[in-house]
Amino acid sequence: MNEDSGCSGGEVFALRVLGHDMAPEFNDGEIIVIEPDGRVQDGSFVLAELDDGFTFRQLGRGAAGGWVLRALNPAPGQPAERPLPDLAAVRGVIIQKAVPGRRRLSKSYL
Repeated sequence: MNEDSGCSGGEVFALRVLGHDMAPEFNDGEIIVIEPDGRVQDGSFVLAELDDGFTFRQLGRGAAGGWVLRALNPAPGQPAERPLPDLAAVRGVIIQKAVPGRRRLSKSYL
């Protein structure tokens, strides 16, 4: 991040969900709010940076004891889980979701 941007690395930010990999909990077009310094734990929804870019998934323990990223609704032919090298790849924890135009459908994950 550029130092002149006026944003620090720890500021909360929002992104729009693209696709259906995290449905039914998170649907295409919903807004997720990410806390970069949020508490990471088994079952948290996280934004992680991997070799091929950023991904939004649920963090969990794999069968071998390491961490994995899980898609709730993986696309056909795609694996439901992806190994996570370590928690350093996690860039933030989802703390809230909002459905544009539907304020009552907002949900907190704290």
